[in-house]
Formats: sequence, C-alpha cells, structure tokens
Amino acid sequence: MGSSGTSLLKPFDYSQVWRFVLAHNGATRYLRRGSRKCSDSRMPWDIWVIFLALGLILPWRGQQRMKKLLAMPRVSTVERVTLYASTMAFQWCAVALVAWRGWADGFTASQLGLTIHDRTRILVVSMAGALTMAAFQWLNLQRVGRISMEARGPVQALAERLLPQSPVELLPYLALAITAGLCEEFLYRGFVMAVLVRVGLPSGAVLLISSVLFGLAHSYQGRGGVVMTLFVGLILGTSRMAYDSLVPAIFWHAAVDVVAGTAGPRYLLPRSAAPARKPGALEKR
Repeated sequence: MGSSGTSLLKPFDYSQVWRFVLAHNGATRYLRRGSRKCSDSRMPWDIWVIFLALGLILPWRGQQRMKKLLAMPRVSTVERVTLYASTMAFQWCAVALVAWRGWADGFTASQLGLTIHDRTRILVVSMAGALTMAAFQWLNLQRVGRISMEARGPVQALAERLLPQSPVELLPYLALAITAGLCEEFLYRGFVMAVLVRVGLPSGAVLLISSVLFGLAHSYQGRGGVVMTLFVGLILGTSRMAYDSLVPAIFWHAAVDVVAGTAGPRYLLPRSAAPARKPGALEKR
C-alpha cells in the first residue's frame, strides 16, 4: 500500500501519451476527427442534434401549426399560400443545414443517394412507380370521398385547411409538392439512412427507423396519418435500397402529393369550397 501511494504522487510523464499515439495509427486517424465526436464514436454530436430535431422538434412544430390552423374558422387564400411558402422555405433551409453537416462529417454523394447508376433503368422505374403511386392515391381519395363528411374525422378538417381551393392556390401547392418530394427524401431516405448504415445497423432496422421518423414528421395528420405515412416510407425506403438512388423515391413521393392537391379537393371538399368552374363551362353529354 505504501509503495502504491508513493507512485500515485509521482508527476505524470506526458511523453508517454505521445508515444502511445505514435504507436497506434488507428487512434491518430480517429483523433483527427475526434474534436467533433460525441460519446458514440460512430455518431458525431451534430448528427445527434439533427436526429433529435427530426424525431421530436419537427413533429412538435407540425402539431402546433396544425392546432393553430384548426382553431381558425376559415383559412383564406393569402393564409394558405403563406403556409405553402413558409413550409417550402423551412424545408429548403433544413436541407441546406443537413447537407452542410453531412458534408462536414464526410458523407459522400453516393452514400446520400445522390447518384444515378443506370439512367434508363432509373427513369423507367421512377415514371412507372410514380404512375402507380398516383393511381393508388387517387383511388384512396375516391374511397374517402364516398364516406360521409362527419365520419371522416380529422381528415376532413385537414383537407379543408390544407388543400388548394382555387387555381391561385394550386400553383404554389404544386411547388410545395415537388419541394416535399425533393427535401423530405433527402432528409429521410438520403441523410437518415446514410447515418444509420454508417452506424452499422442492419438493413431492416435502417428501413424501419427512417420510416418511423418520416411518419412522426406527419403526426399533425393524426394516428392514421402517421401509420399511412410510415407505410409509404417503407415503400420509398425500399426503393432507395433497391436502386441505390433517391431519384425513384423523389418521383414517387411527389406524385402522391401532387394527386392529393389535384384530386383531393374534388373528393374531399364541399362543393362550395372546391375550385369553381369557369363561367359558361357546361358539361357535354
């Protein structure tokens, strides 16, 4: 005990640290990146912050915005277009921030799904999948439209406040639909999946976790919306893995949102709120 206590009081030889580092090349490579690492050596701190934002802050923000909308007896054209514009601005800012941190943490374009390996194949798959997704979305809107408005629950309230109700609103909505296809796919099928792969999770876990985060981002749509969006996320994530590219998922995602804005008002909105026909336009029999 006495000799041990004496050794503890000796001054520490810092040269031993340098000898240790020189003897472990792997450690030096790690330490070059170590200034940005958190407690998990495979996950930088900024990525933890991004995941926190995607899993908690973003869903909370959507729910708060939706509560504000639902409290309004009526949403005007100016308010609806402003909502579209602010959502687009927010999504592009989020993508810019995440892309910056992804680049800083060493993610490549290939890892993020920003490559096309076989242009013809990717184009065919993108268009065929977009048409299929659009058809299913159209049929689903028709199905919901046959249900009484009282039985639709929160879906009806969301439709009346979010869907475009005039040509003036339709154009910015279509821009929003394309923006969502680009930005959300980069965030959830590009960045999130790339991070989870780097961490070393199996493909099934990568697909499931990214889809859960995607579903939570749409929690403002209620439980049914979360489940449906999670299911769509599984489809989009599968395409990302199958074709090693975000392009098919971007097309498929945008197709779903475009049909929601074009067919949704027709089947979900009261006739008085749906886009009116041009004067003098008569149906031909």
